[in-house]
Amino acid sequence: MSRKGELSKLRIKLDEAITYGVHREAVKLARQGLKEAEAKGLPGEVEYFKGQLELLNDNFHHAIEHFDAAIKHNPNDGAAYNDRALCMVELGIIDNAFFYFDKGIEAEPDYATIYHNKGWLLNNTGRYSEAIEYFKKALSLEPMRAVTYENLADALLNLSDYQGAEDAYKKVLELLKPGCYRDIKKQVMAKIKSIKKKLSHPKEEETRRKYK
Repeated sequence: MSRKGELSKLRIKLDEAITYGVHREAVKLARQGLKEAEAKGLPGEVEYFKGQLELLNDNFHHAIEHFDAAIKHNPNDGAAYNDRALCMVELGIIDNAFFYFDKGIEAEPDYATIYHNKGWLLNNTGRYSEAIEYFKKALSLEPMRAVTYENLADALLNLSDYQGAEDAYKKVLELLKPGCYRDIKKQVMAKIKSIKKKLSHPKEEETRRKYK
């Protein structure tokens, strides 16, 4: 059973809680998912949610064991590949992380999160242009993903595309739910302010980059 199975809505809520750093809510949702999977007799989902709980507790080796078991039950479960890859990132095994992101894309090519996360890793390893392509692919599948616009903006900023970055950051503010994620909004607003300063003094910025 893939991400589109019986527990898909709960998985989406869990993914959002993890993405925005709401750890307590994520643990609660993972426990709920495990309980429902056990009650419904879904072994692949049981392993997936066990993996999530281990991941949330920073037990990455144990999490990988559960995600591998989930993949054996549900070979088209892109999320299990994705989260296995994230565990490998945490363990510093970067090349194999890319391998499992790619396996997940092959297994479930319409799963936006895995494109986003591969883009995030590409951006964090200095491969900015490649990262942008994966962020754009994620947004083509889920156009309302605020977190992907934020990461896209970061990649554009790394390439000194200040106007593109500013536009993407503004999209983040537009998409974030009113009254939620205040800390994230403050961070984004600070980045926009910094970009506006760079755009208003382009010669100073060019000189700074030249002698950096």
